Formats: sequence, structure tokens, C-alpha cells
Amino acid sequence: MRQLFFCLMLMVSITAHASDAQRLKQAAFPAQAGELILKNQAVLTYLWADVYAAALYAPAALSARHAWDQQAALRLTLYYFRDIDRNDVIKAATATLERQQANARLKPELDKLHASFRDIRSGDRYALDFHPGRGLELEINGQVVFISRDDELARAYLGIWLAPGGLSDELRGRLLK
Repeated sequence: MRQLFFCLMLMVSITAHASDAQRLKQAAFPAQAGELILKNQAVLTYLWADVYAAALYAPAALSARHAWDQQAALRLTLYYFRDIDRNDVIKAATATLERQQANARLKPELDKLHASFRDIRSGDRYALDFHPGRGLELEINGQVVFISRDDELARAYLGIWLAPGGLSDELRGRLLK
């Protein structure tokens, strides 16, 4: 009986891993975004449903973790597999930022950022592009819809995925490995 259990668990694990590989292929993240290089990619699954694939880009000379730690240029791209109401996205982001104790001074800029969100449809791409001194840009399907020159806002918002206590420790670990 124990052997059957382990065989079933192995099959589920292999199937899930194959599914991630298929999902990442579907997301088709390019190897490069401007001067940044694709470092890592992963799929966020919630309650057995794949929500999105995430790709993290950083300078070629730095690992993803070092780029995050050194506040170097980063690009986080999300490819969505599901339709999601914009209010649900804003609610999750707000709860995560509160849990991470983001600076209250950022609220007006966060409100502007969130105002640029729209309902997500399967196949949409959102990208957060950060360059020190230039701040943060949000792209939706390749179109820049928000710009802030506030590096602290960029750090806080990228922290939703990359800082401790974010949306998913497993996703964070995969992106920063």
C-alpha cells in the first residue's frame, strides 16, 4: 500500500512538473528584455489552478538574487492563464503590501498604479520594469500604462513577488534562485 501511495505521488509530481513546462512554453518568455536577460521563470498555482507564469529578468552580470538585493534593474513579466477581476488583483496586492508593512507615504502612488489596472483576460501580459533612478513602469500587453520615478515604490511593488512575506514563498524562491 505504501508503495502504491509513493508511485501515485511520483506520478502527480511528474504530471505537475510537465504541466509547468507546458505552461512556461505557452507563456513564451523571450530570452532577453532590452538589456536584461531572463534569469528564472515559474508558474504560480493556486488551489490546483495555474494562475500565471512569471519571468524575472536582470543584468547579465548578476544573478537574480543579487540584482534584487543590490536594487539593480529588474523586469518581472506575468503571463496570465485565467481571467481575473482587477479588484481582486488590487485587493491581493494591497493585503500583501500591508503584511509587508510598505511605507504609508506610497499610498497616493499605489492608488495611481492601481487605477491603471484593468480586468485581466487569459493571455494578457503585465510587466513591471524597474531601473534605478528611472523608477517603475507598468506595461500591459506591451503598452506602458503607468510610470513612477519613485524607486521606493518600485521596490515595494516588486516586493509583492520578490520580498519575504509576499504572495508566494515558493514562487519567490524559484524566481530568485
